Amino acid sequence: MIKNVMKSAATVALMVAMGSGVANAQACEETQFSSTNAENYLTAETELIVNDNPQAALVALNALKAQELNCYEEGAALRLGAAIKIETEDYEGAVRDLLTAIDRGYIPPAEQKTTFYNISQIYLSIDKKEEALDYFNKWMAAGGVPDRNQKWTLAVLYQQMDRFPEALRWAEQVLQADGPGAERQVYDFLIFLYDKTGNRAKKAELLELLLERDPTDTQLWQAIAGEYFQAGEDRKAFEVQKAMYLGGMLTTEDELMRIVNFYNSFDVPYVAAKTLEKEMNAGRISKNYQRLELLANLYQVAREFDRAIPVIEEAAEMASDGKMYERLGRSYSELQQWAEAEDALIKAINKGGLQNTGLAWVLVGQSRYERDDRAGAREAFRNANNRGGRGWLDFMRAEDNTAVALARFEIFNEVSDYAKEKERCKDLEVIGNAPETCETVDERLAEAQERLAEFDRNT
Repeated sequence: MIKNVMKSAATVALMVAMGSGVANAQACEETQFSSTNAENYLTAETELIVNDNPQAALVALNALKAQELNCYEEGAALRLGAAIKIETEDYEGAVRDLLTAIDRGYIPPAEQKTTFYNISQIYLSIDKKEEALDYFNKWMAAGGVPDRNQKWTLAVLYQQMDRFPEALRWAEQVLQADGPGAERQVYDFLIFLYDKTGNRAKKAELLELLLERDPTDTQLWQAIAGEYFQAGEDRKAFEVQKAMYLGGMLTTEDELMRIVNFYNSFDVPYVAAKTLEKEMNAGRISKNYQRLELLANLYQVAREFDRAIPVIEEAAEMASDGKMYERLGRSYSELQQWAEAEDALIKAINKGGLQNTGLAWVLVGQSRYERDDRAGAREAFRNANNRGGRGWLDFMRAEDNTAVALARFEIFNEVSDYAKEKERCKDLEVIGNAPETCETVDERLAEAQERLAEFDRNT
């Protein structure tokens, strides 16, 4: 690219050198070469243009400069010298010759505008950005009107100098010149500049324009979502990601997990769980212990305990310890499926690695208690050997004591009732109006008293 720029600048410089040859009338009244100097000039010109031999042209030019030159000849030599030095990559020397020609009035004002532009291109090619911009501005001040490509050059130059607002001004003009059908690099460049200048609204407009051109461009969707993220509009970012997912544009495991996490973040754990389970079954998200644990969490947070249980069970089989079996037992307990709860908890205890084995035994004891296996429950609570187990044992003893007391109270009440019935019978016998039941009251009272005595002997 640099070589092409130099060839272009050299060609223009040559055209200037080979133009009318009329120097500024106020600075030089000469209008032609002397015969000797003309021969050296033509030799230099021929070597440069016809023979493409800039070194030979430079030798001939030096021979010309060794002669006494009038102002016309000196102006032509300076301009031809600039063209030769460009070809020999002496760019600084070329600039010096062109500026000397301007300073001495050898380049007419009408041609100076073009010379300023050529100098800017020479400086641009050797990465002297400040100087290139300076002469670009001089060219425009002299009446130069940038075309589309020159505006693009200015935009890139300002961007390389980290002068983003100026770069943006020229880049917007390029887009205006190109119209909606502008190349993608123009859009991308403007998006970059809008980002640098903090103009998110304009950036969003461009992203949406690009999306209209190609709705399947995943990078654009991601960029729009990223903009919403940076603007703190997470909900909008989620909606963009969700649209991408529903449109089949998200395929990698990281992308799919991002959707799952989005759903969870926005308090839709059930949809998060269904999405995760669907993608694991499709093989697009790996089914490992961590993923299954997450899936179980999501179902449980969504209070979908029935759906969580098979997931927890599968994870428990994968796990190296019994923690997931313990969790499975807890889940069955929540559903009051006590036999299944005990089975899972015993597996957890046997597999080991629990943080609190005593607590697991308490849960086993509770599952047995709920199924009226009181002896098994007491065994489990004793195995727990902790405060919870002892509390349950005290509770069961209290229950037993209460049951004993109630049973004795029932027999005692029966004895008391028969005793009262006997007293009433005595009163009725006095007036001769005793019922037939009075004939057996002594027998019934004696039997009740014996049962109470027997109960007391056995407790």
